[in-house]
This record gives sequence, C-alpha cells and structure tokens, in this order.
Amino acid sequence: MTGIEIFCGIVAVLLLLYYYSISTHNFWKKRGVAGPEPTPFFGNVTRVMFSQLSMGQLLREMYKKYKSNPVLGLFARKEPILIINDPELIKTILIKDFAKFSNRGITVNEKAEPLSQHLFALEPERWRPLRARLSPVFTSGRLKEMFFMIIDCSKSLEEHLEAVAVKGDPVDCRDLTSRFTTDVIGTCAFGINMNCSSDMESEFRKVGKQFLATSLMRVIRARIREIAPGFYTLFARVLPRPFGTDFFMDSVLNMIEYRKKNNIVRNDFINTLMDIREHPEKLGDIDLTDGLLTAQALIFFVAGFHSASATISNALLEMALNQDIQDKLREEIKEHHKLNNGEWHFENIKAMPILDAVFKETLRKYPALPFLSRKSVDDYTFEDLKFSIPKNTGVFIPVYGIQHDPDIYPNPEVFDITRFMGDAESKRHPMHYLPFGDGPRNCIGARFAIFQTKIGIIKTIRNYKVDTCENTVFPCKFNPRAFLLVPTHPITLKITKIKS
Repeated sequence: MTGIEIFCGIVAVLLLLYYYSISTHNFWKKRGVAGPEPTPFFGNVTRVMFSQLSMGQLLREMYKKYKSNPVLGLFARKEPILIINDPELIKTILIKDFAKFSNRGITVNEKAEPLSQHLFALEPERWRPLRARLSPVFTSGRLKEMFFMIIDCSKSLEEHLEAVAVKGDPVDCRDLTSRFTTDVIGTCAFGINMNCSSDMESEFRKVGKQFLATSLMRVIRARIREIAPGFYTLFARVLPRPFGTDFFMDSVLNMIEYRKKNNIVRNDFINTLMDIREHPEKLGDIDLTDGLLTAQALIFFVAGFHSASATISNALLEMALNQDIQDKLREEIKEHHKLNNGEWHFENIKAMPILDAVFKETLRKYPALPFLSRKSVDDYTFEDLKFSIPKNTGVFIPVYGIQHDPDIYPNPEVFDITRFMGDAESKRHPMHYLPFGDGPRNCIGARFAIFQTKIGIIKTIRNYKVDTCENTVFPCKFNPRAFLLVPTHPITLKITKIKS
C-alpha cells in the first residue's frame, strides 16, 4: 500500500467521523427550536468536556442568553438536549406529564460501578418500587424520632466549635460542618458512631469525599462512561473499582448480617434495607443484588454528608458577610431557646421564619444540584410549541440559571432573606425555586436535610460569631469538573465565642 493510499484512507476515516459527529446537528433547526450553533465532535459542550466549565455553569450562561425562549436546543456532542426555561413547561415535565419523563437519563454501569445503581440515577423500572419501599424512612413520624438523634449529634459539633473558638485560628467551615453531618448520617441511617468530631477521619467520610471527588482519572472515567458505556464496561475490567466501593459494600452488608444474627432492630435506614432483602418479591421482577441494595445506602449517606454540610457552610459564609442578618438570626434562635427552656423540638424549628428564610435563600443562591435532568421515555409532543421529540431525548432544567435570574430575584448575587419572608414566595411561580426538584422524583430526603441543616446553623450561630478573615474567598469559585455546585477552595471563616 502506497503512502498516498494510506493518506487517502486516513482522510476518508476522518471525513466519516466528521459527518457522523454532525449527523444530528440539524435536529433542533428542523423543529424550529432556537439555540447556539454546535461544533463538530463536541456540540455545545466543548468547555464542559475540557473541564473549563461545569454543565450547571454552562446552562446558567445559556439561560441568561435565551431565557425569553420557552425552550432551547443544545447538543451534548451529537446528542440533542432540550433546555426548559418556561415555568409552566417545567411543571409539565416534572409533575403533569411526569410519566413521560420519569427517567433522569444518568448512565448506570452495574458491572464496572455497582454503587452507581442508586435511587437518584436508576431507570424508572427499578426506581419506582425502590422509592416506594424507601419512602417510609422519611415520614414525619420517622423524622420526629430521628430529630433527637440529630440534636444529640449536635453536642459534638458544639464541642468542636468550642475548641475552634479557643484556638482562635480561622477554620475551614466545609470540613467542620461535614464532620457534624457525617455523625448525623452515621447515627440516623446506620446506627453507628462515625466519630468524625475527632481528629481522625473515619473511612466512611473518606468514601463520602471520594464519591464526589473530581480528580482527572475520575473525570476521564465519567466521560468514557457517558460516551461509550459498552467500551467502559470492558475498560473497567482492567482497572480497580472506584475508591471505597468494596469497603462500603462490605460495611453495609456486615451491618445487615450482624443485626440479623443478633436480632437487633432499629427504626433506621439499614433496617429498611434488611426488610427489602428479606422480601425481594415486593420489588417485583427486580434482581436484588448486593450492589443494588448497598447503592441505596451510599446515596443516602453521600447526599446527607455533602448537601447538608455544603448548605450549612454556605449559610455561615453569608452570615459572616451580612452581620445584620446574623444578628437577627441569633436573636430569633435565643428567643426560641428561652421559650423552650433550652430544649429544641421538632415543632419549634418549623416556627422560626428568619432561620427558614436564611436556609431557603442559601439554597436559592447555592443550589447543590445546579440543573435537573430528565429523559423522555416515549415520543412526546409539545402541543403549544408545535414540535415533537423522540423517545430517549435528554431534557434539562437550568435551576442555577433560574434562581439567579434578576427578573425573578432582583440583584441575585445579594443575599436577601426577604425573598422568603411574608408573602414574597406566593408571588413567584413555584417552579422558580427548585433546590430539591419537584414532582414524584424530587429529593426523597429533603425534609431530613432541612432539619439537619437548620440544627447545624442553630448550634453554630447561637453562641458563636462568624466573621470573614484574610483567607476568606468571595465570591466563591466553583469547580468546573464537578456535577454538583461545589467551590474549588475552602470556606475559611473566623469563629469567636460570644460572651453571655
């Protein structure tokens, strides 16, 4: 074979790849849907693919540019993605026509990553029965039982705050609050003391941190998993499982076996998993593997460990920057502390409007999940817009963009708790605030997260003053590799004990 023939062959292959990469790029034009021009091979996600921008940040940019359009058409490489901007259409996707969009569209690879089969990512066939079996863990009755466990864990947080205040050095609030939330999840979900308020970091906490890590290798694995799941399965066979997989699976399964052997019954998450394992027939035709079972424990642990600690630390940052709000919140906390003779109860946490507004405004400004993803499970027609999408089309809702829209939230970068006080909320469309999603596939542990977070804020602000210091970074710089909205730096603050 001559050099010219080899050259021509290479050119032919490159041309085939090029035309394959753009073969779907007229998808939205044919349907009359507006959107930016895609580029070959990458579509509209070039900066995301090269970790220059997270998907949440990209969607915020796109929302800002195209928010006057009810929908927007993008391409993730060659796959069409529909972005929903209009709140009524969002309501249709999440609630009214949920059955048509019940899939999140997240790639699950149970062979290479058995713990990827968690409730957040599962396809509808396995998600529905598992959600039904796990929902009773988060009823009001169960939450009241767990409330006192959270209060008990907060005592360790107070001890740690005291030590930090005495030492006088600035502290990484993300680290401090994640110790508290790990204790809470360990106690309420697994019935074990994680001992995360000591200087020694537990293995569970290491697993929780690694699950959300954004190292280059994890990013590469994620990209391969998305683009070529079949190849990824083969590729993963020659690589070790993601860090902590075997440890977490063994730990949860050992807990189950220990309780079964010793007839231990606790009204917690592990007990629910035990019941599911004892009665797999209640899940229908689902193959209940160890990976599927333990994956549910992992997502509850990681969500409780990360989301609550991130929200507490973000709230503390804003309290440090807005001392007037911090003072008002402290007054409310002390008032309720006095009214209840120093005791905290499930009901009186719900009766604190300033605390509630601080919590909601924190999640408005820093939504842990910057966008919601869905995938059509059947062909679907948007009647009012007069276009259709085929089965398996991706649909994204730009939560981060919506919650920073100045037409909805004036001066969105300003931390303003009046947005959630009085009748302000009732004047906004409910789909303009979605930190926990909405509809049947909303966050299953939202109410647990709310109480866990509020107690963490109460215990910090009541007796301690938080201030910025020379190491405080603001505004936050968010990690372009992360799926969630997480900063690339510590949230460093000064904590001082308030004299009684």
